[in-house]
This record gives sequence, structure tokens and C-alpha cells, in this order.
Amino acid sequence: MKKLFNLIIISALPLFLLGQNAATNTSSSAEQLIEIIIKETGADLVPNTVDVIKEGNPETQVTGIATCMFATMDVLRKAVNKNCNLIIVHEPLYYNHLDETAQFQQDSVYLEKKKFIDDHNLVIWRFHDYIHRIPSDGIVSGIVEKLGWEDHRAKDNPYKFTFANITLTDLLKKLKSTFPENNFHVIGDPEMQLSNVMYVPGASGSGAQIAQLQNSEVDVVVAGEVPQWETYEYARDAILQGRKKAVVFIGHINSEEYGMKFCADWLGKFVKDIPIHFVECGSSYWSY
Repeated sequence: MKKLFNLIIISALPLFLLGQNAATNTSSSAEQLIEIIIKETGADLVPNTVDVIKEGNPETQVTGIATCMFATMDVLRKAVNKNCNLIIVHEPLYYNHLDETAQFQQDSVYLEKKKFIDDHNLVIWRFHDYIHRIPSDGIVSGIVEKLGWEDHRAKDNPYKFTFANITLTDLLKKLKSTFPENNFHVIGDPEMQLSNVMYVPGASGSGAQIAQLQNSEVDVVVAGEVPQWETYEYARDAILQGRKKAVVFIGHINSEEYGMKFCADWLGKFVKDIPIHFVECGSSYWSY
């Protein structure tokens, strides 16, 4: 399933790792902690990674860590109230994958957010590529715990889940019980009997989603998001041809956010004497 993430465009900015200090304590700088965190993932060095400091001074002494999906204004305020100055975020800070800000230099929304970060001496580090490379994928492990799907997870594929004697409607009820405030986009027969579900989180792209629908062993793909004219239409045609397939789009944030709760718990195993908090951002929108 590593190919699942090959379609994700990653930054051309390399991550520069400094030092060999393996201890973490209250005198650790943001830069030192980031180096240790990446080492602890056990992953090979990712070329052109987006996992770089987006704002702040790398030499800042860390007083507390907040992990989150998106560093929204609300999340940043809560982090400051918790005395956290290292914000570990899974997704972009400034509204595009590479956090390019040229178009926002005169934008009041961007300028106010940046001023808040600067005024409170925050360090914002993106943890995207490496957390997905933790064994069994740290992001998916977090959502598996949230959904209570541990017993359904395949031993040889962290993205595959097997269920016995359930329909698509049954699966939707399970998802709805976890995310009661959110609606899902569903393509498929609600009474379809299913066994094998493939989890394709975030914005992995239609290529990754369709590749799983093409797999004869996969009945349902549970995904984050994609442009509506791509996987949606492929799945609709497949179903109209009488094929036993379905897709459930649960939203990008729903599909990944609790991976950053996993992140906070995981960090606590080796980051000592520094408070760590998971700060939930929730959905970007509400459904009417």
C-alpha cells in the first residue's frame, strides 16, 4: 500500500536534520525535538518532504507540544492557553499543500494568523510524510482506534478491514456512530453485502481510490475526499454496470484527524518532561 501515497505531491524543500542528541527534556529546542521525532518513526529519509518548520525559530526552547490536524486560529489559541509553543500539524498551515504564501502577502486573513504565530513565538512543524511511514501508518492507526476497528484490521495490510455478514447500510451506521455530526457521500447499493473494506485516508487522489475499486477483493472504499467528477463517477458507472462496489467519502478531516491523537500518545512514549496535548480542530464546515 505504499504506492497509495505516491500520488501525494510533496515539497521541493529538503529537511535538514542537525545533531545526534537522543534525550528529550525541557531544555530541548524545537529543532532537536523534530530530529528525534523523525528518527523515532524508523522511516528512511524522505526526499523533498513537506515535513519542515513552516513558521518560527528552530532554536526555540519547547515549553509544550500541541498536535493537531489543522492549525486553525482556534487550535492556535488553545495551544497558547496550554503553554504549548511547538505546534505539530498534519496538514498545511496556509491553505495549499506547499504553504506557498506569495498570493497572501496583502491578505488580512493570512496576515492576522501570521501575526498571532509571531506574537506568541510559536513554532509550526508539519508532520505528514513521516507519520504515515510509522509501521502500520500512524494516521490510520489513530482512526482505527477511534472507529474501534482493531479486530477487523488485516495483519498483512494496515489499510484493509474485513467484516462478516454486514451490508453497506450497516457499515454506514458504524461510521455515523463515530461521526454523528457529519454527513457522508455514498455511491453504492445500501443493501449490498460486503466483506472487505479498504481505507484510503485524506486526499490520496482518485488514482489511489480507483486502484482499490479495481481490486477484485475490495468491496468498499472508505475515503477522505476527491473532486466529485473523478472517483464518484467511476464508482457510479461501475455500479450501474452491476458491479458489487461502493465508495464512502467521510471527509478529509474525519479520515485522518485522530491520527494526530495517536501522534500525541506516541510522542509521550519518548518525549519526557514536556507536556503534550492533542487539540481537535473538527470539521471545516457544518452540514445543512
